[in-house]
Parts: sequence; C-alpha cells; structure tokens
Amino acid sequence: MEWYLSVLKQYAEFGGRARRKEYWMFTLINCLIIMGLTIVATVISPSGKGSVLVSLYQLALFIPSLAVGVRRMHDTDHSGWWIICPIVNLVFACMEGTQGDNRFGYDPKLVAEPA
Repeated sequence: MEWYLSVLKQYAEFGGRARRKEYWMFTLINCLIIMGLTIVATVISPSGKGSVLVSLYQLALFIPSLAVGVRRMHDTDHSGWWIICPIVNLVFACMEGTQGDNRFGYDPKLVAEPA
C-alpha cells in the first residue's frame, strides 16, 4: 500500500524515475481497487448505473497513472513519450532500470523504500 500512496503523493510528477516495484505495485493495487469498485457498483445497481463510481475513480487516477508510467520509462532511460505505444510501454516497464544515475535523475534503487 505504501507504493500506491507514494505514487499519489507524486500526483503529477512527470520528472525523475520510478522503480519496477513502485510501478507494478501501484498497477496491481489500482486493478484490485477497480475490481472491487466494479463488484460494489454491480451489486448496488445491476442495471449498470453504478459504473459511474468506477469511472470517477479511473478519472481521478488518470494523471498519477500517466505520471508513474512516464517515470517508469525514464528509469529504463527512455523518453516518457513511449507510454503512448502500449506494447513498447509494456516491454520497457518490465525491463530493469539503468544502474546509477541517468539523464532523468538518480537511481531510485539507491534510496530507502517507503516505510
């Protein structure tokens, strides 16, 4: 949960780098929350009107999701613009980040993990 909150604290921070762990933990928790909200919305309104709840959540998390994705691209020493190409984005997101500092900032592995 710390990784999820860490991304939210950096709401619109597109500069710097994000570790694989930060990116994938945020993605996992985000998917679990969306699944939970979808279940709740379906129970509350089987006709589909409850999907507004899910849509509002996704809208609220659009900028942080984009920002952590761009920072993840930076960690692999690639431009954040690669995020618009989903297949390439997935490959780069799975790659290990460059060791040491790169043109986008310091190595996040060298910084202590969130408590």
